[in-house]
Amino acid sequence: MSENGLPLCRSLEDHVPLFRGNPGSCEELPGFLSFVRPSRRTAIETLGRRPTVRNAQRRQLASHGNAFPTVPRAILVRMDIKTRNIVTPAADAPTSQPAPVPAPVVGRFAPSPSGRMHLGNVFSCLCSWLSARSQGGNIVLRIEDLDDRCKRPELAAQLIDDLAWLGLQWDEGPYYQHDRLDLYESALHQLQDAGLTYPCFCTRAELHAASAPHASDGTPIYRGACRGLSAEEVARRSALRAPATRLRVPDIDDLAGDVIEFVDRTYGAQCEALATECGDFLVRRSDGVFAYQLAVVVDDARMGVTEVVRGMDLLSSAPRQMYLQELLDFPHPAYAHVPMLLAPDGRRLSKRDKDLDLGQLRARVTPERLIGTLAFSAGLIERNEPVSARELAGEFRWDKLRRESIFLNFEQLI
Repeated sequence: MSENGLPLCRSLEDHVPLFRGNPGSCEELPGFLSFVRPSRRTAIETLGRRPTVRNAQRRQLASHGNAFPTVPRAILVRMDIKTRNIVTPAADAPTSQPAPVPAPVVGRFAPSPSGRMHLGNVFSCLCSWLSARSQGGNIVLRIEDLDDRCKRPELAAQLIDDLAWLGLQWDEGPYYQHDRLDLYESALHQLQDAGLTYPCFCTRAELHAASAPHASDGTPIYRGACRGLSAEEVARRSALRAPATRLRVPDIDDLAGDVIEFVDRTYGAQCEALATECGDFLVRRSDGVFAYQLAVVVDDARMGVTEVVRGMDLLSSAPRQMYLQELLDFPHPAYAHVPMLLAPDGRRLSKRDKDLDLGQLRARVTPERLIGTLAFSAGLIERNEPVSARELAGEFRWDKLRRESIFLNFEQLI
């Protein structure tokens, strides 16, 4: 947890003692993203953005239901975040291949129309836009409206109008997740055919039992209560209530067994052992709604997103999404999580509390005033003065962005 009680993935420093002396460990590969399993640590595969050769076991996923193992083989992916997520060869890989051509940067906005955007939402969108534009890249707009509370066309229209008012123009979209259900269904079928999912009948009360450990984002760590149910037991329980669908994560014998490492552009090197720090996770809820983790992985891949910029409250989602990307043979985007904007009393800004939403702000300030205040508070400019997003893009650098949470002085905007 951060100093403000916000979730963070476990940093590499927390795991270094477990990896010391192990070839291919995160200690030896600072700045890279990898899946590591000591029993298979010699299995190294270099991946490009659209590689033509992939893990043979993963390639069988779509057409051979039982070919994919319950425990995936080791994968090592080196990711250089300073070159737009272009993969570099491993030290012992052949070097006769020509260097890959850098892929164009594609960022995205992915807001949920559950209410009017507040300043935290605006800040995440601004950073995503600035990062992509500063690299000559494009922006995709996606409306994440799978949940019933987000199926409000009037709020989606207002959100789109707010982005235009801010000057945060996009190049593709808007795409709506409710129009893309067949893509999520297809991805889920791939995972099911490979034997990587199972029905889960656990209730919310059972999952949130006081004795259950919780992940860094507050989600209960699932210990596999329904993982080994017989077909007869599944049929019996299904007659009583609809199950959710969970994705198996690799089994491990110890904390160093299966670890996902990645480098976040803001918060640096991160490690997470899925089995001990996350557990098998949902890909479809019991009400039939596709889970966030699956939907965003499918959408980002299908839309060609190479860079994911969002609030640091979602930092702990990155390892789960990277695991799904491997299983579905999708490329890994670069990740950059931005600090949270907090109220003066330390509260997280929320739509529920209507913390300075754009409905209030548009009646009081210009978009340049709002963007200038956010940029100054985040360390992107030296003086609190009006500036447009376009003017700011030419000076944007990730190393300027502060890492700690930002306590916003509302009086600066009112």
